[in-house]
Amino acid sequence: MESPPQFRLPDDSELEQYAAHTRRSLIERLHNWHDQKSWDIFYRTYWRLIYSVATKAGLSNEEAWDVVQETILSVAKQTRDGRYDREKGSFKSWLWNITRWRIADQFRKRPARQLTSGGNGDTAHSSTDTLPDTAGESFDKIWEREWQLNLIKAAAERVKMRVNPRQFQIFDCYVLRGMTSAEVRRHLGVSLAQIYLARHRVGKLLKEEIEYLKAQER
Repeated sequence: MESPPQFRLPDDSELEQYAAHTRRSLIERLHNWHDQKSWDIFYRTYWRLIYSVATKAGLSNEEAWDVVQETILSVAKQTRDGRYDREKGSFKSWLWNITRWRIADQFRKRPARQLTSGGNGDTAHSSTDTLPDTAGESFDKIWEREWQLNLIKAAAERVKMRVNPRQFQIFDCYVLRGMTSAEVRRHLGVSLAQIYLARHRVGKLLKEEIEYLKAQER
């Protein structure tokens, strides 16, 4: 029996390149819709979350990018048609349902030989209610964990566009990457006062952005 193909996950720089390409393609498909800037921000906020969960479901890089694009399009269409009702559930749950439907679509599109060959994530799924478990962990739990990780990353990206690049670089090294103050001083050639100032200013903005994004969950 033929083994399923093995896929290499791209590194961060490759991911950013793929994200930029997918974003351009997506915006072109939304060209007749209003408020493209808002959809651009939405994409920048959630693409990594959708992509990460799709790859953890066992999809290839290319399939995962298809999930990203089709999920965003579905969200846009349902929003345009007034099909999202906050009274019926949270935005986080709504986005998860759309994402898993698009993941299931990708499994259904696979050739029959791949769907029956076995292996991690290569099982056919006729129902959008089930996705393959990873190490015994349900994808509801994986979604929750990835959501929280994405929350911090997305907030950091939003802050990055609002502050001095040097200050964000210091904050990134000292807080997000966990470098010691001595390591940051040697690496960036900055003073201790600059480190503490960046931690205070950027940290405050990061907290604000996290709270803003959390409010969108409801």
